[in-house]
Amino acid sequence: MTAVRTVLLTGASGVIGTALLPHLSPARVVALVHHHTCPGATESVTGDVTAARLGLAPPAYRALARRVDAVIHCAAHTGFSGGRQMTEDVNVAGTRQVARFAQDAGAALYYVSTAFVARAELTRQSLGRDSGDAAARPEEYLDSKRAAEQVVRDSDLPAVIIRPSVVIGDSDTGVISRFQGLHEFSTVLLRNLLPLLPMPASTRLDFVPRDVVGRSIAELVAAGQTGGEAWITAGQAAPTVDTLVDIAVATGAELGIGVNHPRMVPPEMVDRLIRPVFIDPLPSAMRRRFDDLLAMTALFVDAPVFPSTLGQFPARTPPLTADQVAGAYRASLFYLAQAKKLGAPAFAPVRMPV
Repeated sequence: MTAVRTVLLTGASGVIGTALLPHLSPARVVALVHHHTCPGATESVTGDVTAARLGLAPPAYRALARRVDAVIHCAAHTGFSGGRQMTEDVNVAGTRQVARFAQDAGAALYYVSTAFVARAELTRQSLGRDSGDAAARPEEYLDSKRAAEQVVRDSDLPAVIIRPSVVIGDSDTGVISRFQGLHEFSTVLLRNLLPLLPMPASTRLDFVPRDVVGRSIAELVAAGQTGGEAWITAGQAAPTVDTLVDIAVATGAELGIGVNHPRMVPPEMVDRLIRPVFIDPLPSAMRRRFDDLLAMTALFVDAPVFPSTLGQFPARTPPLTADQVAGAYRASLFYLAQAKKLGAPAFAPVRMPV
C-alpha cells in the first residue's frame, strides 16, 4: 500500500469490510460508520452514505476529501426482504453519494458489487414462476446492484467494479463476522430440517472464503488498479450441491451429528407435484421459509459458471482449487456448529468475533 496513503472504507463492520481491514496496512483507513467506532480502522468518522456530503458538515467533508487517495465502497443493504425502496436508497443513492465524494477527493473508487448481477434474469419472478409466500426478493437486490454499477461507470472515475460470489468464513478457521445465506442453508442441513432440496445434484454453488475476498480487494488497491471488473469467485472450482451435502454429512459425523442426505429434485417437480400435497398444507411460517429457499435456488439452477479473475490482476492471490473450496466449507461448518452449539467440534475453539 505504498502509493495509497489514506483509504475511506464504507461498510467497515460488514462481512467484507471486516475481512478487508487487516490487509490494508500500512495505509491509514478512515471508516465511515453510523454510530460505533471501528476497532480495526485507523480512525472512524460518523456519517451516512445515503446523505449529502456523506452526512458530514461542509468543513469536515472538505477536510476528509483532501486526505483520501482511494475509496472502497462496501456498504450495502444485502437483505432480500427489505423492500425495493430501502434497497435502492442504500445501494443506488448511497453509491451515488460515495462516487461524488471520490470525485471531490480526486480518488480512485473500488466498488464492491456481487457476481450475481450476471444472474439477474434467473430469479423466479424473471423466469415467470410463482414465488409463493416467499419474502425473499433477490431481483430487487440484484436490480439495485446493477444500477449502482451503472452509477460507477457513468461517473467516469478511475474505478474497479468488484464482484465477489457468496462469502463464507475464513479458509482455515471458518470465522466470519456475520452468518450469510449459505450458513443458514447449512444450519438447516445439519439439523435435518431439509428432507428435499429443490435443485439438481449437479447444480454448482459458487462461494469464496472471506480472507480470499479481503486479500484480493486489498491487492487491487495496492497495485493501483483503476479500471475493469474483478470477479472474486471459485469459478471452475465451484462444487456441486451434491458434493457440499457429502461434505456436510462427513463433517456432521465428526461432530457427532447424524446428517441425512436430502433428496434432490428439480424445482419444476416441486411446483407440479410436491407443493400441492406437502407444501401448501404447512403453517404459513414454514411455507414462507421453503418458498424463500426456492426463490434463491433460481439463482443457481442451470446457471453458467462464474468467470474468475483470481490470479490475473493482481496475480498474488491465485485461483482457488476444488480442494481449497471444499476445505473452506468444512472449516465454516465446524465454526457454524460451534457457534450454534450443534455438536462438539473436535478442534480447538476459535475466538468468536466481537
